[in-house]
Amino acid sequence: MEHGGRPVVVGSGAVVGVDAVPVRIEATMQGEPGAARVLGSVDSVVREAYHRILSAFAADGLPSPRGSPLLNLAPADVPKRGSGFDLPIALALAGAGGVLPRQALRGVAALGEITLDGLLLPANGAVAIALAIRAEGARLLLAHPEDARRAAVVPGLRCVPVVRLADAVWTLASPRAEDRALPPTGLDELFDLEPAAGDIADLRGHDTPKTALLIAAAGGHDLLMVGPPGSGKSALLHRLPTILPAPSPTERLEVLRIHTAQRRTRPRVGPGGRPFRRPHHTSSAPGVLGGGSEVRPGEVTLAHRGVLFLDELPEFRRELLEGLRQPLEERSVTIGRAKSTVQMPADFQLVAAMNPCPCGYHGDLTRVCRCTTGVRRRYRARVSGPLLDRFDLRVEVPTLPPELLAGPPEERWRSAHLRELVAEARERQSHRNAGGAINGRLQGSALDTAVGDGEDVERELQRAMRAFGLSGRSRVRLLRVARTVADLAGRDRVRGDDVVQAARLRCELSD
Repeated sequence: MEHGGRPVVVGSGAVVGVDAVPVRIEATMQGEPGAARVLGSVDSVVREAYHRILSAFAADGLPSPRGSPLLNLAPADVPKRGSGFDLPIALALAGAGGVLPRQALRGVAALGEITLDGLLLPANGAVAIALAIRAEGARLLLAHPEDARRAAVVPGLRCVPVVRLADAVWTLASPRAEDRALPPTGLDELFDLEPAAGDIADLRGHDTPKTALLIAAAGGHDLLMVGPPGSGKSALLHRLPTILPAPSPTERLEVLRIHTAQRRTRPRVGPGGRPFRRPHHTSSAPGVLGGGSEVRPGEVTLAHRGVLFLDELPEFRRELLEGLRQPLEERSVTIGRAKSTVQMPADFQLVAAMNPCPCGYHGDLTRVCRCTTGVRRRYRARVSGPLLDRFDLRVEVPTLPPELLAGPPEERWRSAHLRELVAEARERQSHRNAGGAINGRLQGSALDTAVGDGEDVERELQRAMRAFGLSGRSRVRLLRVARTVADLAGRDRVRGDDVVQAARLRCELSD
């Protein structure tokens, strides 16, 4: 049995937001038996771990480490919370107390809560922690079977499932511990797919809104639809996931890391595999933007690499809507606290729907709007000009007459066909744009290069800006949409009529 001297080290990780910081659990046994001392910015749950571990050692018939344990969770300035540190602390104590040989713990990390009778329970953040410890050189991760299966998606790390503390100890005591590692887990196995809302062709008419939906999917453009209740705007936007391209393996791993950082359920994604988040308009700002006393991801982060759909846009709280401006520009969200700042990814596509007025019938040909001009203006003022300006596409969705709702679906609007067009347009963008960026993220010189030179383009651009009184930001958005229109047409060069179509799909809301 080793007392004092060089500490035994077992790896683990602390989840901060949606990422993890590598943590070293260092353990030594000092002098006569006594209470454990735990160092390193730990909460009460971590301090209680020693008592759970002693009970588990006894329940599993393992010899208890003798002496006065000294535990340090480094780095000391990173807060460590929760019961996921139980298993790595137990293994470090086993090594320091002579239950396990020191060499058996080299390159080993662990994660999981231990019950009083020695059972292992899953913990939060398995994927994030696996990524963090792999970067630190860990070779083996021991965890509850559920967590081990999730972590096994991380290449270069062997993940061993264990169900009890004794399993973990005897596994490491064996010279062939790595033989128990799980085979690599396929990413698709860890997601639940939501059923499709329907086919776009099932909705009759609305060629212009459908064109806007196609362009939005092809270029990753933010899209706002405005129209009376029942006109079909929400039904169209719910079908957007049916034409989006599947995420790449790197994007799927990002989504899995985010969705499992603070919860233990299987992530749900829309048809095609991308997140499709639709918070209710009564949601709080922290619920959408992220935050809380222990910073948790909000809907903008959970929608990363996918879609955030805000129905009834003006009904959302003003501070929430204004808070969207930062992630829409920076594609990340920053949560500031007195002692720390947490940054989380938020690269999502924003789609929204709204009525033109409180009653919803302004401009409707079949029903009378009873809202005054002042009422309509105040209603629309709930969504600020700077936020409206950030939508690349703004289209009206009118109520259709009954005769246009009859007839068979048009094959040209089948979701499967549109998905092929989107895939081809995205392929052109990945080969042309720097870093494979989609058109909806282009700016500066990258946008200028993608659009190219053309007198007709500049002429139509100037004409549209004068006609609609557009800002410099709007100019950028017109060019992005025009580039996507050309990509859908299979053209390398943007033409003036592409700019005209982009301007028509960026309507101004009338009074």
